[in-house]
Amino acid sequence: MASAPMLDPATANALRQAMGAAQAGDLARARMIAENALAGGGDIVALNAFLGMLRARSGDPAGAVTHLRAAHHGRPEDTTIACNLVATLVETGDLATALEVATRDRALADPTLRIARYRGFAAQALERYEEAVEAYRHVVAAAPGDFESWNNLGNALSATGDFAGSVAALERAVALDPQAAPTRLNLAEALRNADRIDDAAAVLRKAAEDFPDDGRPLHELYVLFKREARHEEALPAIEGAVARDPDNPNLQLKLGVEYGLVRRVDEAQAAFRHAIAHDPKLVDAYLGLVIQYEHTNREDQFAPLIALAEANGLDEGPLGFLRAMEHRRAGRFEEGLAALAQVPPEVEPERTIHIRATLLDRLGRSDEAFADFQETNRLHGESPTEPLRRAEELRDELKAEVAAFTPEWVAGWKPATPPAGDGADPVFLVGFPRSGTTLLDTILMGHPATTVMEEQPPLNYVDKETGGFFAIPGMDDAAIAAARAQYRDEVAKVAEVPAGSMLIDKSPLFLQKAALIARIFPNARFILALRHPCDVLLSCFMSNFRLNSAMANFLRLEDAAAYYDLTFRHWERARELLPLNVHTIVYEQLVEDVAAEVRPLFDFLGLEWREEALDHTRTAKARGLITTASYSQVTEPIYKRAAGRWTRYRKHLEPVLPVLEPWAERFGYSL
Repeated sequence: MASAPMLDPATANALRQAMGAAQAGDLARARMIAENALAGGGDIVALNAFLGMLRARSGDPAGAVTHLRAAHHGRPEDTTIACNLVATLVETGDLATALEVATRDRALADPTLRIARYRGFAAQALERYEEAVEAYRHVVAAAPGDFESWNNLGNALSATGDFAGSVAALERAVALDPQAAPTRLNLAEALRNADRIDDAAAVLRKAAEDFPDDGRPLHELYVLFKREARHEEALPAIEGAVARDPDNPNLQLKLGVEYGLVRRVDEAQAAFRHAIAHDPKLVDAYLGLVIQYEHTNREDQFAPLIALAEANGLDEGPLGFLRAMEHRRAGRFEEGLAALAQVPPEVEPERTIHIRATLLDRLGRSDEAFADFQETNRLHGESPTEPLRRAEELRDELKAEVAAFTPEWVAGWKPATPPAGDGADPVFLVGFPRSGTTLLDTILMGHPATTVMEEQPPLNYVDKETGGFFAIPGMDDAAIAAARAQYRDEVAKVAEVPAGSMLIDKSPLFLQKAALIARIFPNARFILALRHPCDVLLSCFMSNFRLNSAMANFLRLEDAAAYYDLTFRHWERARELLPLNVHTIVYEQLVEDVAAEVRPLFDFLGLEWREEALDHTRTAKARGLITTASYSQVTEPIYKRAAGRWTRYRKHLEPVLPVLEPWAERFGYSL
């Protein structure tokens, strides 16, 4: 720094008096002395520099900037003045000007490194990351023990895409100050960016252990697992975060979402309620709660929830969403549309558009409804989880299985002796989604001799453990016995099956698992639900499914048609080559005469006739959570409006009719 010129005696005397007053705590007198000296022709640089410092200490950064600018203009080579100006500009939020003052040359010339630190901070905040990296590298080269600059360097490097460099810098920061919890979180994020997912999780777990009262490491662990679709690990992480910070409404909100996903509905509703109690205007908590009420047949709770939201001053937009749900429940479709018109685009956009589509459909405004269903699916398709890619991968897997499913492949299965003595084989309720399987399983639930397990994972776990479709031929007696035992163990975790009760495993897309089922449960019976392919496909396209790889096929009609074709080619190949014991239920006949269609089914299953089982509305209301897209329908009396609905949308289905027509004819329908 260049040496400051000698002060004139008057200025020197004024500054001595002003500094004495400041040291005595009389800032007002200090300021008056300096201002009078400045007005009297004193040294512009020294007095403005002093007044700038004084105003900054007095909590007037804007005033400080004015004086420091003047001082800097008069002596731009003075590093101390420049540094104070930069610091004050940063405090006022004028980062662009701060960076203009904290030039590269000034930063490199400042032996205190203050200007370089401020330059790095301002550049990083302005997303000029390369400049930030250069500034921080200069700091840590001169002061290798500066953990904060190592931390900032790591974050800036990450923003440039240098993830390996980011990890190295942040590891250095953590080593310098292991007690800085935020640096641990930054390191975990850098490791995730570097695709070192397990290392990131280990850092977060260690941080959670080292800071037992801090919920942030566990929350970040939850975020990590959600990003990586490790959902089973995500729930314990968010539970742990909430245990540490139970009054945090945003954590309670996320906990409610996760409980909803695993069907722990009472806990989900409690978490949403807790979130609302601590943040009465947390919109997503109301939305999560109303959706939980809909899925659990507690639609009588819509009105009280709306009243609570109104009392808490929720904005009209979110209220419009809640009111639309109530109007739809009550059959007030026009009122529902009017309520949705109040909902802003940022409030549940996909679900809002989907609800509007369902209302338009019920009003017979088919073209408008289709456009909204299409828009809903387009928005879903843009999810960062890449549902369209995942859907295509699943179709490719099915293509490979169908191609391999030949007489020669089945003939190559190892001989196996049908097991005995470990209980009756389950019944499997299958059928393409939206074919009436939920109505059927609700009727079957009404029989006292059955236990219906709705879309649970035991068979999927067995499939994974045994190695999948292509491992079936190699299964011997021991492998089959192990698979049966694993299935029953997994069932016990999700369903209570009383002794002597018939287990009915309802999973529509187990159409694709018939070969595995036949291999491990040779005495299994199948209930096949059939419905007009066009109605099925349209209903799948219109449904708001949770987007696993299978349901992602319904975002586009052409994908849905291809998936339908592959699924039934897989099923029909199994029926041709394996001795499946199948009873078919036709949806259109079921809704026309329930008893006539169900009585032969009970005979097939060996169940005595129970008239009360036909009261599906009573059973549905008693069953609690309904996990399928039919939750809003099975509590209604059986209706026929959905049969043949596809004809109203025929022009939109035209591109996929050539794929569906052979199946329609095979199943006794026509176009």
